Amino acid sequence: MNDDGPEKWMSLALDLAIRGRGMVEPNPMVGAVLVKGNTVVGVGWHQRFGGLHAEIEALNQAGDKAFGSTLFVSLEPCSHHGKTPPCANAILNSGISKVFVAMRDPNPLVAGKGIGFLQSHGIEVEVGVGKEKAEFINAPFIKYHLHSKPFVISKWAMSLDGKIATKTGESKWISNDKCRERVHQLRGLVDAILVGVGTVDLDDPMLNARPEGPRKQMRVVIDPKARISLSSRIVQSARDFPTIIAVRENVSQELKVRLQSLGCELFELTSNNSAEIVDELLILLGKKGIQNLLVEGGGKTLGSFFDADQVDEIQVYIAPFIIGGSDAISPVGGVGILEMAQRRKIASFAHEMIDDNILLSGRLKHYESK
Repeated sequence: MNDDGPEKWMSLALDLAIRGRGMVEPNPMVGAVLVKGNTVVGVGWHQRFGGLHAEIEALNQAGDKAFGSTLFVSLEPCSHHGKTPPCANAILNSGISKVFVAMRDPNPLVAGKGIGFLQSHGIEVEVGVGKEKAEFINAPFIKYHLHSKPFVISKWAMSLDGKIATKTGESKWISNDKCRERVHQLRGLVDAILVGVGTVDLDDPMLNARPEGPRKQMRVVIDPKARISLSSRIVQSARDFPTIIAVRENVSQELKVRLQSLGCELFELTSNNSAEIVDELLILLGKKGIQNLLVEGGGKTLGSFFDADQVDEIQVYIAPFIIGGSDAISPVGGVGILEMAQRRKIASFAHEMIDDNILLSGRLKHYESK
C-alpha cells in the first residue's frame, strides 16, 4: 500500500458515510472500505436506522476476499448488541489483518471498547486518519453524546443590508425559489425545527419539509406566555406533525389544557432569562433524543440562541436588494456582544451562488470525539 494509501481510502470511507445523512439518525453516519493489495474489495455505508452497519455491508460485498485485507472505517466499530450484532466480532471472524479508524465513538456503549476488543484479539488498529472530517460530519452525534443536547443550526434569509423583514414584519419572500427549496431539503434532514411565537404570529408557518424528507420532523415553538393562536396552522396540524410548545410553568392551566387537547405537547419552562430558556429547552429536547435542531427565527429567538452560546452552525441566504429602515427587523437580536473581542468567529466557512442569492455557511464550534 503506498504512502498516501490510508488518507486516500479513509477519504472514500468518509464520502460513503455522508450518503446516510438524514436516514440513519440517531445513529452516526459511517462508511467502510476494504482494501487488499491496493485494490478495493468491498465498500459499504450505514444506509438507514436499524439497517446493516457499514462494516457489515463492506464485508458482505468482499466475501472471502476480506481475509487478510485492511479495513478503513470512519467510526470505531461497535462492540455491543444493539439493533444489529456487534461489528467488532464480524471483523475478527472475517480475518481482517488491520483496521484504520478515523475517530473513536463517543457513545458510552462503545467509547473505546470496540478498538480494545480488536486489539486484544491481535488485530492492529490505527486511530486518527481522517479524524477532523469524521468529527465534522458527525458533529451532531458527538455533541449529543458528550453534552446531551442537540446540534443547533441557525438559518435565516436577509437583504444586502441585513434585514429579515420590513418594519411591518413582511418577509415573503426575501430568498429566491431555489433557496427555499434548499431550506426544505435541510428541514427534511433534521430532527426538529424551532421558531419563536412571534414568527408564528407574523407568518403562520407549517414548519414542515415539502416534499417530506426521510422522516417527520418535530416542530417546536418558544412561547413562554402560551399566547399562540389556537387557529394557527401549527396548532391545527399538531395531531399530524409532532408539535412542542415551550411555555412557562406558571401559565394558566386552562391554556395548557386547550393546547394539549389539540395535540400539542407542552414543555414547562422554569427559567425567565431568554438565554437560560434556550439552555433548559435544549436539555429537554436532548432527553427526547433530538440530535439536530434547525432554528429558523425570528430575530429575538435567534438572538437568544447566540446569547446562550448554543449555535453550532449558520446558514445565511443573502438576497441582492435593500430593505432599509432603522425599524426593519435584523436577523440576530438579543443582548449581543459588548466588545469586538467577544465576537464569534465562523470556521469551516463556505459560500455558494444559488441563482442571484448567496448562501453563506459555517461552523462556530468543533466537537472532538476524544
